[in-house]
Amino acid sequence: MASAAAPAAKTPPRGRIDKRNAILAAAFDVFATHGYAQTLVQQIAEEAGVAKPTVYNHFTDKEALFRASLTAEAEAVMQKNIDVLDRLRSPGDDLRAALSEVALRLARSCCDKRSRSLRWLTYAQVARFPDLIEVVQGCTSLRISEALADRLSRLTVSGRLRPCDPELAAEQLLALITGPLEVRSRLGTRRIGPAELRELADAAVDTFLHAYGAEPPAAD
Repeated sequence: MASAAAPAAKTPPRGRIDKRNAILAAAFDVFATHGYAQTLVQQIAEEAGVAKPTVYNHFTDKEALFRASLTAEAEAVMQKNIDVLDRLRSPGDDLRAALSEVALRLARSCCDKRSRSLRWLTYAQVARFPDLIEVVQGCTSLRISEALADRLSRLTVSGRLRPCDPELAAEQLLALITGPLEVRSRLGTRRIGPAELRELADAAVDTFLHAYGAEPPAAD
């Protein structure tokens, strides 16, 4: 006689998932406003529009909630930036314009409030949560660099870029964008205007293409 099939794993109810996501979003906002030490779980519950016991039904304590909220935000930042990189799957005839558009959108993402808060919270709590550096960096810098390397590899194969190590090229392009941003924004404490962001993005792409742009075909 055939053995009975194992029962399928139960999917959490939609309402429970929605509440968890609301709690995570609220937690990140409250932690970003008040810092880890000064944040109370009651504040997070109020921000999420749930009762305090509901928060504890989803997360065992404030530490677990802090870890989960930063991880969720890092994953959201990662997905947002990977979506930006999809522009390079079909760059069109003007590769410089496509790269400049991508560089500008990545720069804007790096400067937005939630991305800045993610960096500040991660750095501020590195002594208490040293493992979060690896989690946040893995979701953001490393995964985004891997995705960009994939796009640059395709451009190299198609002859749009010179033969190169795509992982190194991706790392350098991201550094050309984010390095000046950190300096000009004074580690995120100064707002960079649209014109300055555009200038920074164009300069990053100019430098990148100077190193990696394909040689124009020789004249007959």
